[in-house]
Amino acid sequence: MAVCEISGKGKMYGHNVSFSQRKTRKVFKPNVQKKTLIVDGQKLKVNVAASTLRTLKKKGLVK
Repeated sequence: MAVCEISGKGKMYGHNVSFSQRKTRKVFKPNVQKKTLIVDGQKLKVNVAASTLRTLKKKGLVK
């Protein structure tokens, strides 16, 4: 299952809603990517959501 190892984001449930307002179940999955991050001088492969990666770049923690 796709879960962000930093923020904990996982899948969410909702509905597809058609024009006639019929509702069918839908799963919203986060955009999780495997990235290599350098933490304390060591390379770690982690599953990170794209939104979390953007936040880390904004804070200056990742280049």
